[in-house]
Amino acid sequence: MQQKQRAIFQLARAVPTTTWSAADPMTLRPRFKSVLFLLVGLWIFGMGHASLIVSGLGVSPWTTLAQGVSAQTGWSIGACVLVVGVLVLMIWIPLRERPGMGTIANIIVVAIAIDVTIPMLPQPTGFAMAMAQSLLGIFLLAFGSALYLTANLGPGPRDGLMTGIQKRTNYPIGWVRTGLEITVLIVGWRLGGVVGIGTLMMAFGVGPLVAVCLSVVDRFGGVADGRSNTG
Repeated sequence: MQQKQRAIFQLARAVPTTTWSAADPMTLRPRFKSVLFLLVGLWIFGMGHASLIVSGLGVSPWTTLAQGVSAQTGWSIGACVLVVGVLVLMIWIPLRERPGMGTIANIIVVAIAIDVTIPMLPQPTGFAMAMAQSLLGIFLLAFGSALYLTANLGPGPRDGLMTGIQKRTNYPIGWVRTGLEITVLIVGWRLGGVVGIGTLMMAFGVGPLVAVCLSVVDRFGGVADGRSNTG
């Protein structure tokens, strides 16, 4: 039993191939199961963002970066989010990362999920409740990422940067995600972005959690494809 538990909670090195993974991320005729896991994963991902927002303990490192760029340029935060997203997509080119319907769905579904979820969440009445909502948000972000990434229908801009770097370097995906989050956090803070406790928890915690969630998904839905995804 203990050996089984260790296998489940090992850190995944890469995004595993599962029974619902699409064969080609650019396919225009994906299987229903692939689309289902994509949409469910993105919705959970959006719920995680909503929980972080309502907690009031800090935004994500990428939002901190957008705030910093806004402070330096005078542009709106929305415009800075767009510019950062476009720049990240341009980095996909040398990484040979391919977009798919999931790349577009990421923008649409996550936005809808955030707007639907925020009114449903209670406002924190104290620090303990806010901390609980922040931790819940980080977990939902990680679990949602694991579900939608394994659908293999194309990642969002930032997750594509993570998977692209992982494929090119073969570094464990948890390390890559943590390194990206911390780098973005530092740059955003230096530019004038706001950093809260939730921002720090996400920067240091979401990478390992994504790796754990990918390992759990691999354990219950993975298929043998000749790769070792845990270690």
